[in-house]
Amino acid sequence: MKAIAKGEFDVKLIPQQDEVVISLFGRMTIDKEFLGDLVARSQGQMLSSGTAISGSAGYVAIERVEGALEGKTGTFVLQHNATMNRGEGTLDIMVVPDSGTGELEGLSGKFAIIRKDKKHYYEFEYTLPEQV
Repeated sequence: MKAIAKGEFDVKLIPQQDEVVISLFGRMTIDKEFLGDLVARSQGQMLSSGTAISGSAGYVAIERVEGALEGKTGTFVLQHNATMNRGEGTLDIMVVPDSGTGELEGLSGKFAIIRKDKKHYYEFEYTLPEQV
């Protein structure tokens, strides 16, 4: 059964230093706290690249989410893939297949980030197998 969870989240991105510096590349840790239908915390890693053209960039990230999704507890992993092409962005965030644990085992879905009034919100369209 498909469902949609909504809420707000806070995010902290912390730049990391690498031994080898590659021009225009970045690496950050991700710490999030989710409120609403998903009450959880997550931690992850982000790799990014800017370009010589303003408004063009890309990032990939993996984050492990632990908490409760509409009352069901467990963990799952989100995979991010994003690009900006001269200010026009695309962002795909999906649940990694078979990453759900506990009551979230079998979870699949697509996660959307909405930025409004300098805040972060989410809409999470997901499916869980029927519990027997």
